[in-house]
This record gives sequence, structure tokens and C-alpha cells, in this order.
Amino acid sequence: MASHVRAEGLTKVFGDAPKKALEAQGSGRDAAWIREQLGQTLAVDDVSFEVEAGELFVVMGLSGSGKSTVIRMLNRLVEPSAGEVWIGDERVGALDNRGLRELRQRRMSMVFQHFALFPHRTVVENAAFGLKVQGVEPDERRERAEEALETVGLAGWSEHYPSELSGGMQQRVGLARGLATQADILLMDEPFSALDPLIRREMQGLLAELQSELQRTIVFITHDLNEAMLLGDRICVLRQGRVVQIGTGAQIIASPASDYVAEFVADVDRSRVLTADIAMREPRRVFAPTASPQEVLDWLAGQEANGVYVLAEDGRVLGVARDDRLARGLGEGAREIGGLLTDDYANVPPDTLLADLSALAARNSVPIAVTDDTGKLLGVVPRARLLASLAGTEVSTGPQAAGRDPNGAGRGRQEPADA
Repeated sequence: MASHVRAEGLTKVFGDAPKKALEAQGSGRDAAWIREQLGQTLAVDDVSFEVEAGELFVVMGLSGSGKSTVIRMLNRLVEPSAGEVWIGDERVGALDNRGLRELRQRRMSMVFQHFALFPHRTVVENAAFGLKVQGVEPDERRERAEEALETVGLAGWSEHYPSELSGGMQQRVGLARGLATQADILLMDEPFSALDPLIRREMQGLLAELQSELQRTIVFITHDLNEAMLLGDRICVLRQGRVVQIGTGAQIIASPASDYVAEFVADVDRSRVLTADIAMREPRRVFAPTASPQEVLDWLAGQEANGVYVLAEDGRVLGVARDDRLARGLGEGAREIGGLLTDDYANVPPDTLLADLSALAARNSVPIAVTDDTGKLLGVVPRARLLASLAGTEVSTGPQAAGRDPNGAGRGRQEPADA
């Protein structure tokens, strides 16, 4: 998918000699040297990322990491010292004053941390303010503002004033104002950080619900890692104005790019972020239904395992060949395992949270099967692998398959790949 918002090498220097700071940056000097030697503040240092249409992209970092400066450079509330911002194929830096007004009024809405409501205007007038700036006729802007207020759960509060609303309700008005303009892109600068924890969680849930319905392109700023993990499709982690990692929450937790990121995510509840596709691995071996019971029993004995997955030629799971059934079938003269299978196994899609796998792992004798919507086996999650993923440690998984031949299942045997 083509990017909707693209930042290329965004850099911002605050001070009276930005050119000297940029020259020092280009020669490899860091922000600390530039501040100490030149008296200039390199707030954002060569930041690049892309945001796809409909994506909620989180930029996060601690105070002083440059995240709020980054979001303000996207609509040129802060002019970049270097670098470019693109909205689709349009370069924001090339816009004249008229084009910039058009961008801010119609294509990008901004939701601020401190609500930014007009105390002397009613709730509906506040929600309609962006539409008034756009020149929308009074009747239409009233209608659209009312619709936006209903969307955020404030139907019936139109004629009240901000002072009559709680903090969470005021922030809903700010969100409604952003939605009412029907802008393609929402810029949200720590919109929930001023709220108390309970209201904050409520607003996070509301935004997640709205985003699932509206699919706006959102750039969301936060210093709260849990908020980033909850809301973000992808997360850009900043440190001292530089990008240190971009990825999904699961990717960042499972494979932190540096010790700084690892320390940053150390206290996150991994079970509520990581999913089965992160923890799964290739099975050491699978069999086709034409395999002989003796062959499978011999392999299970060598592995000290109770069962192994049996696949159709197209990779779909047919069932599990379990040692007790195989032994009984062998005694009864069975030549193939296809008629001896059991469906006594756990089967989950790849986006299943690890928190939901623990009970399944305890109840089943074979690793959890991770399958696609056609039933094709994508990988397995053994109990040890699950525990290691939850603990944030690595576990040796033995020989890995080089990749299964989709036609191999029909030959009754495949190279070691795990049950």
C-alpha cells in the first residue's frame, strides 16, 4: 500500500545558528556536542518514517525525545530545518500560504493535549469551529458537528459549555472537532495525557473503537508505552530526537533493536501484546496420512513425544497421530495412519494473544497449532516456547525445517522440520 504520510530526514534545530548545527550534524556530531559547543538544540535528528492510509501510527518517547516537534513539522506548525514531508505525492514544504491553510483546515486535523476549547462557545460551536474556518454554511456545520458529537458519545450536550463538562468529556469535544472536519489525517499530540487514569482508559477504548470503524490515518504522540502498545498499528520509538526502532508492538517487544528499547519495554505485559505468530516455530516433523503406524511410532519414541501433526497435501491439518492410537491400530493390522487420527489438539489463528494460549497449552499433549483461515498449518507453539516468549527469553528449538514441500505430505514422510 502506498504511504499516506511520509517523513524524510526531518531535522529541527532551535537556536540562532541552525546552519552551523546542520553542518555539525552532517559531519557526525551528536545533539550533546551541538548543544555544548554551538549552543544550539538539535531537537529532531534525521527522522524518517512512512504512514499508510488508515494506519494508526504512534510516535513515542520520553520527555525531550522530540516527538511533539515531529508531529508539528508534519503540518509545518514548526518549520523543519532540513528534510521533507509528503502527503501522498504532494510535498508539504512546497506549499504556499494558501496551500498550507488548505492543508491544515481540510486535510489534517489536530487534537491537542489540553483540549483547546473556547470557554465562551457551546459544545456544538466548539465541535463546529473547524468547519466554520473552512467556510461551511451554518446549517451544514451544525449538522456535521452534531453527528461528530454523537459519534464520541456526547449527544444531548450540544448547548452546554466546556466548564460544565468533565475533563474526559472536554477531550471528547476536541476529538469531535477533529472528526467533524472529515480530514483524511488526524494528528493527535498526547491527547489523553492530562486525563486521570480511568478516563484515559475510557478515551483509549473510544479511539480504538472509532478507528476500527472510520479507518482514518492517525499520527498519535505519547510518552506512555502501554498506550502505544494498545493503540498503535506500528510504533516509532524516539530517543534524543533520533529514531531507534519502528515496528509493531509485538515486534518491538520480541526483538528490541537496542538495550535502550529492551529496557523501555521490560515492564510491558508481554502476554497482552505478543501473538501466536511471534511465538510459533516450524514443527520438527509432520506426516502424511499414508505414513505407516510403525514409522510414526518409531519417530515419536525417539522424540519422547505423545503425538505429531498429520497434514493433507495442501498443508491443512487433518489431525494428530497419537502414540496410543497408533499402537492399537498397528496391533489391528492398520497400514496407514489416516484412519487413526484424533482431533485432540488446540488450533488458533496467528493473531491470538499469548495470554489466551496458556490454558490451551496446559490441556493438550501436542504443541498448539497455528493455522490460517483455510486450516493450513503455519507453525506450532510448544509449551516451552510459549513460556520463553512470556518470560522474554530465548529457547532452543532444535533443527528447523528448511521449508516444507507442499507436495511432500503425500509421500508419507518429510524431513525433520516438530510435533
